[in-house]
Amino acid sequence: MTPADLREHVLSAKAATGLSWAAIAEALDRPPAWTVAALFGMHPMPAEVAAKAGTLLDLAPEAVSRLQREPYRVAEPDLLTDPTIYRFHEALTVYGPAIKELIHEEFGDGIMSAINFKLDVSRRADPDGDRVVVTFDGKFLDYRW
Repeated sequence: MTPADLREHVLSAKAATGLSWAAIAEALDRPPAWTVAALFGMHPMPAEVAAKAGTLLDLAPEAVSRLQREPYRVAEPDLLTDPTIYRFHEALTVYGPAIKELIHEEFGDGIMSAINFKLDVSRRADPDGDRVVVTFDGKFLDYRW
């Protein structure tokens, strides 16, 4: 089962159950962003969590097995042209160098971990139209020479 196949299987199962991502995450006792990424095959799920997800979403045994494997975390070229995903690339193209400078000024020479990492997506009301708030929360890793 390819990552694209898994993602489509999970999306179909989610639609059939009518459950929200928040409800699925709560049932699995995991954060929402991690839950979606794991169900799309980007994080390995512990066996008991994969089994619970399989039961909750009525997933095929092959999908439950796939959820437990360590993934290859590579970009799927077709996904990079999705307007929502592309806008994140655009934002990082424009603000990436500034973010890097601000991190280095505040922390020194190093990077933000994407492994020891948390992600939150929320909505904030605004008179001009609701705002999407995306928070990346990664551990600082200093370069050691």
